[in-house]
Amino acid sequence: MSHFANRRQMLQRAGAGFGMLPLAALAHVSARGATATGQPHFQPRVKRVVFLFMNGAPSHVDTFDPKPALQRVAGQQPAGMKTKGNGFMPSPFRFAPRGESGVVMSELFPQLARHADDLCVIRSMHTDTPNHEPGLLMMHSGNQQPIRPSLGSWVSYGLGTENENLPAFVAICPGMPVVGPQLWSSAFLPASHQAMRVNTSDMRLDKLVAHLDHPYLDRAAQRRQLDFTQRLNHLRAQRTTMDDSLDAHIRSLELAFQMQAEASTAFDISREPPYVHQRYPDTTFGHSCLLARRLLEHGVRFVQVYYVDKNKQPWDTHADNNNRHRTLCADSDRASAALLADLKERGLLEDTLVIWGGEFGRTPYSQTNDKNNKSKPGRDHHATGFSMWLAGGGIQGGTMYGRTDEFGMHAVENRVHVHDLHATILHLLGIDHTRLTYRYSGRDFRLTDVHGNVVTDILA
Repeated sequence: MSHFANRRQMLQRAGAGFGMLPLAALAHVSARGATATGQPHFQPRVKRVVFLFMNGAPSHVDTFDPKPALQRVAGQQPAGMKTKGNGFMPSPFRFAPRGESGVVMSELFPQLARHADDLCVIRSMHTDTPNHEPGLLMMHSGNQQPIRPSLGSWVSYGLGTENENLPAFVAICPGMPVVGPQLWSSAFLPASHQAMRVNTSDMRLDKLVAHLDHPYLDRAAQRRQLDFTQRLNHLRAQRTTMDDSLDAHIRSLELAFQMQAEASTAFDISREPPYVHQRYPDTTFGHSCLLARRLLEHGVRFVQVYYVDKNKQPWDTHADNNNRHRTLCADSDRASAALLADLKERGLLEDTLVIWGGEFGRTPYSQTNDKNNKSKPGRDHHATGFSMWLAGGGIQGGTMYGRTDEFGMHAVENRVHVHDLHATILHLLGIDHTRLTYRYSGRDFRLTDVHGNVVTDILA
């Protein structure tokens, strides 16, 4: 029996430390890599994106879309409908114009109100299905089935990374939302464009990014080991056709090795001074937003931040909508406002796009059932009209765009579909959404499929 390790065994042993980094973007890198040029189609307005995703769907009529007419029809059933509740339910929250621009928002956002002049609130969003799974997939990938690459993966594919020592796409996700990893999947794109998922339930560095340190080799020894492995790879390549999966693993080890030093800094929020920590709430979402700022600052192209509260509950307020929104908004308000302030102070907001919103909205009428206390009704899922806001580079701040009808049921003016939102995000990054394509299974695919128009009216 031979006592010499074969090449594959050598790689497995060499990967005992840095090769085990929990990165989908490292473990399954395509040997072909990105086939996009890595260059924008035209001058970009932003370099990076952070999507503050309110998993479960906030109520638009309680946050950014006041509907005083609901008082007039309170308790009445919507025309032609029989709802599982007590009919139309007015919001108990006061709305007022904020900032010099007069952007109207709920009293639930006192901290965000200070940034009203930076916000563009889109009040006319709509999507295709009021169910979480297809709604989440549509917002993340432009398709209701789990078969397409996510938005962040498309951005990574189109533009690459600004920091070769970190992934281009990171999903900050405590717990696991409905659908799960498909929300940050690269699908049929080269797997190097899949997100690195980070669980911020525990902010200790070794829990955020495992196996950063080799169990027994110092960095110089690891470098020699990796260089030797690479030489073996080149010898193999000279003799036969390159093994795609093995070459992918080789390159993943190289990136993982480089990440050892970079990730130790980028992912460690304990390096922040006390005044920065005091700005953010001491909650999972607050920690996630602070981590997002650090990653953006270190050159990560696209950061997706998923909201869950301290009990790992989303915004799915089928019961006790009003009290739940008080709690949820208080947390999201302070963290989102802190992130905007932080980005602005560092000069990053001018070339960063910040997005806030969920997969759809919630009904203007109540929802009750036998399990609910009817004195604390909820709101059901709602797809035909809801709100999101954008801020940062290229966005016309201090604006409210679009309109729903007087009860908040349907988007009726300047309607913005999810495909239009995606087209606009890509446009701000300097990408023509009709030209960012990938050939797979005999056809050219794109994020927006055959749909989508850039919402030029909200651009600065």
